[in-house]
Amino acid sequence: MTTVTVLITIHLPGVQSLKEKRAVVRSLVARLRSRLDLTAAEVGAQDMLQRAEVGFAVVSEETATARRLADEARRLIDLELLGKAEVVATEVDETVLEPRF
Repeated sequence: MTTVTVLITIHLPGVQSLKEKRAVVRSLVARLRSRLDLTAAEVGAQDMLQRAEVGFAVVSEETATARRLADEARRLIDLELLGKAEVVATEVDETVLEPRF
């Protein structure tokens, strides 16, 4: 079993209120959940106006599948944020657990 967790730091330069920021972030999280069936959430910088941290996780029996889904999610994030925000940092953690017999 492989787990890939990703933390994305986003800069939202045109945002003027927390309400605007949360609208962008909630929309992004909802799209990740619905289109790719991932676990995703805003996990940090909730009170910072022009910064957001979104985390998501992929779990799969196969490492290649987990990596592919994480890459697909990253591309979706770039498309969703186009013209609204930009990703300034990405942290990826991969854990592989071998079956116990």
